[in-house]
Amino acid sequence: MSAILTTHKTRSMRTVLRFLARWRLLWIILLSSLLLSGCVQYQAGINFDSPNHGEIVQHIKLGDRLMTFSGDSATEWLNSIERRARKLDGKVKRISSEELTVTIPFNNGAELESKFNEFFHPAAKTNTEVAQPSEIPVVNSQLKLSQNNFIFLLRNRLIYELDLRSLSLVSTNGNVLVNPNEILDLEFRLNTPWGARSVETDENAVPPEIAEKQLIWTLKPGELNHLEAIFWLPNPLGIGSFIIILFITAGIYLRYNFMPDPTLSSPKTVVPES
Repeated sequence: MSAILTTHKTRSMRTVLRFLARWRLLWIILLSSLLLSGCVQYQAGINFDSPNHGEIVQHIKLGDRLMTFSGDSATEWLNSIERRARKLDGKVKRISSEELTVTIPFNNGAELESKFNEFFHPAAKTNTEVAQPSEIPVVNSQLKLSQNNFIFLLRNRLIYELDLRSLSLVSTNGNVLVNPNEILDLEFRLNTPWGARSVETDENAVPPEIAEKQLIWTLKPGELNHLEAIFWLPNPLGIGSFIIILFITAGIYLRYNFMPDPTLSSPKTVVPES
């Protein structure tokens, strides 16, 4: 009788162990989702002061729970952001061990495009570094800025393609196990002197919020994000050229309308002395 009970207990234990092994990953994921909720806040943006000056700004804040569970990896990630920013002549303000702000200046549209893409796609690492597996998922992004000159104004069209599908945890049958929106809080902002207009023709377009002269996109982790906007800026070169032409025209007008022509002035008569 005792042998039968022992055999029954062994079979029951094996069944429980098989069940736990099968659902272990799901339990870990659900637990992580609860513990790490809202653990990463990442705000990126572009501020245009003029066509010849602007800044790429970023504000990153990691939650205390994330720092507790994986503090070394998170700290190294923040350090890598700081190194990349300084390489592009940027400034970094370390607010705390888990929070920092980054400011990278640019002087024109071409430099903005170059620095932005280089920051998010740094140069290839050495062979030894590439050989090591990375714990950070690959995020593909591409920013494009086209400018059209309308003499006094510059028409700017900004397109930002951001693939965040690598941030979602998917099972073998294609179901999303953890909603990355519960862990990641991602924003992209565009700030221009005269405001901007969003273009939402792409199927992956993300509608923004409008706050005064800012467009604010709440990015969707685990999905493709298409951001597009059109905005106008004054063209200093065109305005400066117009002012120079205006001064020259005004000078010519004053010269021939309010000043005597020296070629028509009568010559002085010299009276000989007696």
